Amino acid sequence: MNVEPYVPVIPEKLEDINFLNRDLQNCPYHAYAKLREEAPVWRDPLTGFYVITRFDDLRALLLNTEEFINGRDGQGGGRGRLDSERAERMLQLYKTKGWVPAPTLAGRDDPNHKQMRAMFNEAFRPKKIDAMDPLVEQTAYKLIDAFVADGKCDWVKQFAVPLPLIIIGKQMGVKEEDIWQIKAWTDAWVQRLGMMQTEEEEKWSVEMEIEAQHYFQAIFEKLRKEPDDTLVSEMVNRVIPEWGRPLNDNELHAEMMADTFVGGSETSTNAIAYGVKLLIEHPEAWDRLKSNPEKYLRTFVEEVLRLEGPVQGLFRTTSRDVEMHGVVIPKGSMVNIRYAAANRDSGEFECPEKLDLDREKSGRHLAFGSGIHHCLGAPLARRELYWSFKALTDRVDEMWFQPGMNDFKVMPNFALRALKELHIGFKTKA
Repeated sequence: MNVEPYVPVIPEKLEDINFLNRDLQNCPYHAYAKLREEAPVWRDPLTGFYVITRFDDLRALLLNTEEFINGRDGQGGGRGRLDSERAERMLQLYKTKGWVPAPTLAGRDDPNHKQMRAMFNEAFRPKKIDAMDPLVEQTAYKLIDAFVADGKCDWVKQFAVPLPLIIIGKQMGVKEEDIWQIKAWTDAWVQRLGMMQTEEEEKWSVEMEIEAQHYFQAIFEKLRKEPDDTLVSEMVNRVIPEWGRPLNDNELHAEMMADTFVGGSETSTNAIAYGVKLLIEHPEAWDRLKSNPEKYLRTFVEEVLRLEGPVQGLFRTTSRDVEMHGVVIPKGSMVNIRYAAANRDSGEFECPEKLDLDREKSGRHLAFGSGIHHCLGAPLARRELYWSFKALTDRVDEMWFQPGMNDFKVMPNFALRALKELHIGFKTKA
C-alpha cells in the first residue's frame, strides 16, 4: 500500500471556508485562524450557523446560559436545520422501529439539566474515578503488551479505540466481547452527528442506532428486576426527586449513545490517537517525555487536548437577539461554538500552534467545555490519556510512521475530529 498524505486546504478568503468540505476538515486550523482574525462571529452561508472562534467569546458564551441555550426548537438540531423534511423522515424511523431519543443531558437547560446531572455527578464523583484508576492502568498495559513485540501496529484500532471502550463498558456493565459491536453502533451515531451523510447513509445510521436500542432495552428491563452496582443500573433505577421518577426508555436510549458510549469513549479515542501522531511529529517532545514522564506527562495530555481537540465544536441556540462584534445573531439562531479554534487563539495562548511541555496553566483550554455543561467525564478521560502515554513511554523507545501507510485523513464530521487509522512502527525499550 502506498498512500499519499493530504494537502492542507488554506482558504484565501472567507467565501472559501466550508466546514462540510472533507479536504478542509483534514486540517481546519487555517480556516479557524482566518475566522478569528477577520470574522470572529461568522454566519456560514451554507448552513446558516453562526460560528464563534475566539477564546474569550467562547468562554463568555458558555457561561451565558440565559442567552445561549441548549433547548431546541423542534427542528432536530443541526441536521434538522439543514433539511427539516429529511429530519422528519428519520424521526418516523425511530417511531416505527425503536424509541425516539429524548434530549440528552448535554442538550438540556436548567433547572431540568441540573436535576438530571445530579445523578451523573454521583457516578463520576472523585472517589469513584479514583477507584477506576487501577483498571485504566491495567487495561493500558494489557493492550500495548498484546502487540509491542510486533514492532508495529495500527495505533487507532489496536489501542486508542479499545481502551476507553473497555473502561466505559465496565462502568455500563456490558461484556468485553461486545465492545466491537457497540463500537460499530457508536460509529454510525457519530457519522450522523457529523451532518455529512447522504440520506441513505443517514438512514443506515438511524437503523444501526435502533439496533443498539434493542440491545440496551433488554439490559434496562433486566436491571429493573435485578439492579446491580453499575452506572447503567443507577441510570435505570434512580428516581430523580424533582421528576418523581427515574429516566424513561426514550431518555435512557439517548444517554446510552450520546453521553455514555460516545461521550465516554469516542473523544478519548481521538485524543489518544492524535497524541501519538504529535509525538512522532515532535521527536524532541517525545525525548523529553520519555526522560521524565512524571514531570511532563500531565502537561502533554493537556496540550494534546488543546491542539487536537476531539470535539471541534458543538451548538447552542439564541434565546433572544444577541450582538457580538457588531453582528446581530437573531433569536432562534443556531450558534456553532468552535472549541478547537478557541484553543489555538494567540490572544489566550502564547505560540498556540506549538506543542509546549513547559506551558503554564496548560489545563485552561476549552476541550471539555466550560460552565454548567463542563464535561462530566473529563477526570476519567484525563486518566485514560495519562495511562495510555505512560504505558507508551514505559514500553517504547523510538516511534515512526509506517512509510506509505498513512494519509492522516480524518473521518468526515462537522463536530468531531477522528483519525481513521494510524500505522506506526517502533523500537521497544531494552
